[in-house]
Amino acid sequence: MKIDRRDFLKMGGGAGVAIALGGGLWKWSQFPAAEKINLPGVEKWVPTICGQCTGGCGILVRVIDGWAVNIAGNPLHPVNRGTLCPKGIAGIQGLYDPDRIRSPLKRIGKRGEGRWKPISWDEALQVVTDSLKELRRNGEPHRLAVLGGKYRGLMRSLWERFLEAFGSPNYIDHQFQWEGTPNEGLFLTQGIYSTPAYDLENVQYLLSFGSELLESYWSPVQALKAYGHFRRGKPGQRGKLVQIGPRLSVTGIKADEWIPIQPGAEGILALGIAHMIIKEGLYKKDFVSSHTFGFDNWTDEKGTEHLGFKELVLSEYEPNVVSQKTGVPVDTMIRLAREFSTNQPSLAMGYRDRPFHQMAVSVLNGLAGSIDSIGGVLIPRSIPYQTLPPFKTDALAQKGMNQERIDGGKGLQKAMHQPYLFAKNVLSGKPYQPKVLFLYYSNPLFSNPKPDLFAKAFAEIPFIVSFSPYLDDSTQFADLILPDHTPLERWQDDPLFLNNGFPVLGIRQPVIGPLYQTKATGDILLTLAKSLGGEFRNALPWNDFKEVMIYGLKGIFEAKRGDVFGPQFDEAWIRLLQKGGWSAPSFKTFEEFWKLVQEKGGWWDPLYDFGEWDRVFQTPSKKFQFFAQELKRMPFSLLSKTGGDLNLLPHWEEPKKGSDEKAYPFQLHIFKTMTLTGSRNANQPWLSESMGPHLFERWGTWAEMNPHAAKELGISDRDWVWVESDYGKIKVKARLYQGAAPHVVSIPFGMGHTSGGRWAKGLGANPYQLLGDDLDPLTGNPIGRSVRVKIYKA
Repeated sequence: MKIDRRDFLKMGGGAGVAIALGGGLWKWSQFPAAEKINLPGVEKWVPTICGQCTGGCGILVRVIDGWAVNIAGNPLHPVNRGTLCPKGIAGIQGLYDPDRIRSPLKRIGKRGEGRWKPISWDEALQVVTDSLKELRRNGEPHRLAVLGGKYRGLMRSLWERFLEAFGSPNYIDHQFQWEGTPNEGLFLTQGIYSTPAYDLENVQYLLSFGSELLESYWSPVQALKAYGHFRRGKPGQRGKLVQIGPRLSVTGIKADEWIPIQPGAEGILALGIAHMIIKEGLYKKDFVSSHTFGFDNWTDEKGTEHLGFKELVLSEYEPNVVSQKTGVPVDTMIRLAREFSTNQPSLAMGYRDRPFHQMAVSVLNGLAGSIDSIGGVLIPRSIPYQTLPPFKTDALAQKGMNQERIDGGKGLQKAMHQPYLFAKNVLSGKPYQPKVLFLYYSNPLFSNPKPDLFAKAFAEIPFIVSFSPYLDDSTQFADLILPDHTPLERWQDDPLFLNNGFPVLGIRQPVIGPLYQTKATGDILLTLAKSLGGEFRNALPWNDFKEVMIYGLKGIFEAKRGDVFGPQFDEAWIRLLQKGGWSAPSFKTFEEFWKLVQEKGGWWDPLYDFGEWDRVFQTPSKKFQFFAQELKRMPFSLLSKTGGDLNLLPHWEEPKKGSDEKAYPFQLHIFKTMTLTGSRNANQPWLSESMGPHLFERWGTWAEMNPHAAKELGISDRDWVWVESDYGKIKVKARLYQGAAPHVVSIPFGMGHTSGGRWAKGLGANPYQLLGDDLDPLTGNPIGRSVRVKIYKA
């Protein structure tokens, strides 16, 4: 049976895909799928949670004869209320990907050679168990490391509990800085290292510093819904959006105003705007005096005087200076400051830039009083899970947990995981090298600059286990693959929140049985715990991850807040009752609650409690900070030795002088598209087919150039060109775009995989290969927006 790519794309799932898979479209030397026995014509819609990105949308999956054939939005889920983005609809292709790993695989050739042997689960789990037992037998439990990617909830708690019981401090978040929200800015100003909620629906004036709200927001459907309400949801009132960035993105196109800026200069522009707000006395004086610390000069308990933010910004960030650095005219800067201060509620949003650049954007919200207020920055309540039961660790585990984390995370930096430093420290052997590495939802050989660094680090690790359901760039260098179920085949909780701060818990449940011989990673960890025995088994006593979920959800039932998902009308009713101190949920017993969350898709609490300042400000001063007191406890070497108080106040960190500007005349800007945000979905042809709708680009990587700059180089539209930096070069298609700044080249991230199946391998190029290893001293992450490149015909 021969089917080409065009025919496959026409098969929208269901029977066509089933025939293709069952008819031997591509032969695998792995174990076949179990035979399915279903009555003909049986149909059902199963509620679950989309797993295509971090958005957490509720979906309904249509299942006929045991095959998932369609995905639609769940109208009861408060995140998306029945709507979906392109990634959600394409989730069916993740389930039926012909290149899925169908059983445990053991490497039989050299790493990266692509030679694998299918083995049974019993054999695979025994190999892992023996490796773990050997670490403990040698007194080295701390040499187990886990690189974990983007996921939430009890699965994260299970991993941490597994490592604590085993005796390793080395759970390391592998979420590269540009793929997340500006967490460091929130930490430096409010003492909280997590994702903030932005009340976008109720904003009147939104000032976006490079935050691509309509393409690569962490919850894209929420952002799109909020944009609609922001524009048209309030009769007689239309919010204004100002987009600041180095390219005319989709967000810039839909904004009221796009302000071009040099890449990486958003932070200094924010400080220039703050200068004008303070100079003209436009800041919210009551909020600043009552709820902030470090605005004015101050004296500590030892009598030492310290510089305040007001004096710093008035002396160092005068508009003429800022204009020279950013290219933004002075009159524009003054106008933005006045508009931001007088059109309330106003909100400033940034991206995951360098920490003090994030802080510079955050302090605009402090000046406007847009903290814990309608239309401002909100801190959601946590999901009230039942706390997992306490357990005892043996002496060996306690000793291992006292070791320094391999990426150097200790003290304050425990919150700031540093995967790039993990790789560098593996090569140096300091503080020590791991002997066993687990990869979960993580592909470091693709989503980091200088992938060769991680490849070399992997070569120093004796045993690597991947839990990926696909043979991605990093999994191909593993020694053993224990393939996970796809999101449509497994149980998983998904805690998140709405833009208005309401906590939400989505329930992911299997819509069909596993297509192949795969296992949920949570179930694998519990099985390993039983094999290891002793106190380790007592720490993880559950039989499967579904039991862990049920245990955790009992805390939500006992909290007596919120209710299971329901029609939008229910929101006002639940909120009214809770404000009066009443609770009238749809269930009386936990069994009823568990049944309803599966039927409806989850639980939520549609009430935000304003004025709980201990939750909103977790800083030493219990206030919003213009002066980052926590950093006084940082190792001195991490901060500039000459800056003094300047190190602890919002400031612009000028990029190091790198490549010669004449030889490398362009600044590099890497951006994310709606379809491939997070780099998870390049193996799904529907999404690769619709990557760049503004330029009708697909199935590859392109470089957006200003037409005048391209003409000077003799480059025409759609020419193949090399983009080269001091660190590497990639071949891409040149696209002339009027929305490109003259000396900036913008390249999308998401393609250029070296593995991952026929839909991903070899298509396009990875622009992260152009980045260097100039590291931010606070986070240990590479600084990307200072890289210069040159472009020439291929």
